[in-house]
Amino acid sequence: MPMRPTGGLKQDWDPIVLHKPKMKAQDLKDPKVVNQALRTGAQVQTVKKFDGGLNKKAATAAVNVRKLDEAAEPAALEKVPVDVRQAIQKARIEKKMSQADLAKKINERTQVVAEYENGKAVPNQLVLGKMEKVLGVKLRDVKDLSVF
Repeated sequence: MPMRPTGGLKQDWDPIVLHKPKMKAQDLKDPKVVNQALRTGAQVQTVKKFDGGLNKKAATAAVNVRKLDEAAEPAALEKVPVDVRQAIQKARIEKKMSQADLAKKINERTQVVAEYENGKAVPNQLVLGKMEKVLGVKLRDVKDLSVF
């Protein structure tokens, strides 16, 4: 049998206070909650955002960034020369390979091979070296290395 404490039983008459949980940040942004707080006289913090509510961007910052980019970098990057493009296409067709086959063999995306053949790619010596090995054609001439 359970043992009862000796002595008289006492009532605990201390008050218990229940607090509401703190409101989440998302709830504080709710217009209903803000209006209720304004009606009751509670403090409401407002922050003015720069160009808040306007569908405009700061034009001065964009102009300054563009000027900085133009001053630091050359305007145009060099592309694959026409003779290299033709050599890649000719060698690939002679080996009866598709662009996808060549891309798999050099471990690149098909889009990379297409860009080299279309002349849109910026020449990368590593990619050209892989193509030379697979196609068996010289794509990088010693005299033209300074061009790349």
